[in-house]
Amino acid sequence: MLNFEITFMDFLLEHQERHGRTYHFLILMNSILNAAKRIQHYYLTGALRGNLGLSGLVNIQGEKVMKLDQIANEVVKHYLARSGRVIYAVSEEEDEIIPMNAAGRYFVYYDPLDGSSNIPHNLRVGFLFGVAKRNLEGPEDGHLRAGQDYIAAGMFVIPTGTFTIALREAGCWRFHIDETMNYVKPTSMELPSDPRTWELSFNSAHRDYFARGIRDWLDRNEKKYQFRYLGALAGDFHRILSNGGLFLYPAIVNHPDPRKNYPQGKLRLMYEAAVVSFMCREAGGLAVDEDGRSILEIKPEHIHQRTALYLGSRQLVEEVAAILKEKK
Repeated sequence: MLNFEITFMDFLLEHQERHGRTYHFLILMNSILNAAKRIQHYYLTGALRGNLGLSGLVNIQGEKVMKLDQIANEVVKHYLARSGRVIYAVSEEEDEIIPMNAAGRYFVYYDPLDGSSNIPHNLRVGFLFGVAKRNLEGPEDGHLRAGQDYIAAGMFVIPTGTFTIALREAGCWRFHIDETMNYVKPTSMELPSDPRTWELSFNSAHRDYFARGIRDWLDRNEKKYQFRYLGALAGDFHRILSNGGLFLYPAIVNHPDPRKNYPQGKLRLMYEAAVVSFMCREAGGLAVDEDGRSILEIKPEHIHQRTALYLGSRQLVEEVAAILKEKK
């Protein structure tokens, strides 16, 4: 007997029709799927084609750019523009906002290749994106949207072939790539409530540079949970979604070299922190910054704005948020 799995596009088509929505979002998502598959191909063949090294460039964040960073960015830009549905995009790899189609309906904020330090080792990386809708009832001023204004956010974990997307007020769903290169088998994702499966995920090399309250919380709690850290936000959050727990990327405030301190945090708000925070909310979780504020409520002031991030199971995030608010 043949077994036919539900594809992502089948799933999304049913969702749009059930809610009486247009097909514009399907066209946008088709372009994003095509970009992800192309990035996956370049990643899998990167060693053979000599694309795993440095490009010799430095991006707006002052970070060395890998060849695959450049390739992935060009791939995503191409497919977004080709869709005709994007008014403008924001990329980690671009200094400025990317104008696309003046008649477009959506803003897309993306990190084309998250976890670049994993590239030379063929370890997991990610492609993160958030989608917001333009004002369709009057003039559009093009202001940067807060995470709470996103209508969808998602991530591809590459090269493992998993795709997770959250739709506003419609849950968080995971898909797996099959032999025909289709993402199939929708699985509803909800953060587990059983603390026995929970994990902590953070860069332990930075531990001494965290604020005192966070170091104390870790001292009291870290032995209660398993520790896992991949060094790619998409991969680390993938595990947290499956097992529950807490991902934390705190502000760096006590580094012996003051130039390496990041008192507001290091992750980018619009295309990293807000993306996973939106997904986390739809899976029943929570996310806050270094002041204990909801990540989704932060209104961006510029496209590469940075933030700290505490993300995951609601109970743990609320514990940490209470500590962060005390210091104020």
